[in-house]
Amino acid sequence: MDRMLQLGPLALPWTLLVLLVAWQLGTVVHERLSARHGQGPGPHGWRLTLVALLAARLGFVVQYPAEYGATPWSVLDIRDGGWQPWAGLAAALLYVGLLWLRRSPWRQSASAGLATFAATWLAGLALLQASAPPGGAELPVWRGVALDARTIALPDLRGQPVVVNLWASWCPPCRREMPALLQARGRHPQVRFLWVNQGETPEVVARFASQQGLPASDVLLDPSTQLGPALGHKALPTTLFYDGQGRLQAVRTGELSAGTLAHHLARIAPSTR
Repeated sequence: MDRMLQLGPLALPWTLLVLLVAWQLGTVVHERLSARHGQGPGPHGWRLTLVALLAARLGFVVQYPAEYGATPWSVLDIRDGGWQPWAGLAAALLYVGLLWLRRSPWRQSASAGLATFAATWLAGLALLQASAPPGGAELPVWRGVALDARTIALPDLRGQPVVVNLWASWCPPCRREMPALLQARGRHPQVRFLWVNQGETPEVVARFASQQGLPASDVLLDPSTQLGPALGHKALPTTLFYDGQGRLQAVRTGELSAGTLAHHLARIAPSTR
């Protein structure tokens, strides 16, 4: 589960920061070794990066043909966070292997750069894993009033997977991801979807929910924005995925696509795949 570095309203995944640091170190090693051998950096630094990124994206997309097939343009929208990093690493290893087969003068520097990247990336992921708190966070002790006037206490929902979406009507990515969430709710009745509005009046929330077709029983009001900060997530939209035992299994900060939503749902309700 990815943790976030919160900088005011900006939330950055630690795994992304580790990836960027690893890529920068690998690039430096490749360029310095090339210079030591009397060569320029050559084209392989950016080519290797491009091949790895394309493979990582395609490795994710092919797992969800129905979701991406329904909206093919979303394959290009990498903001949805849909990546398969191991596919990217495998493609990078294949690329470097071809350099050795062709006896490219950059084969050693490219290999050293890739090795530096992989070692830094894997070490960073291991450090994040080791520093993670033991056990998964559980559904928080929080209750909110739904638009149908019923009070819902989150701990009472244990026994079924729960998706909690933190949103506001003024947030463009929140609005864009609503159709994907609604479609997933219809397809997976065993999963409880809750839309917890952050900081808006009941009138604004009710009007927006009616326009979007959101079920009144699943739209909760949080007028004082207590839940987001209590969970450690102030950025919108943020979607949290809890399994049937009420344990947090995944967090997605930023807009969800149908593919990334299906990916996270499979973690809390394997039957959704």
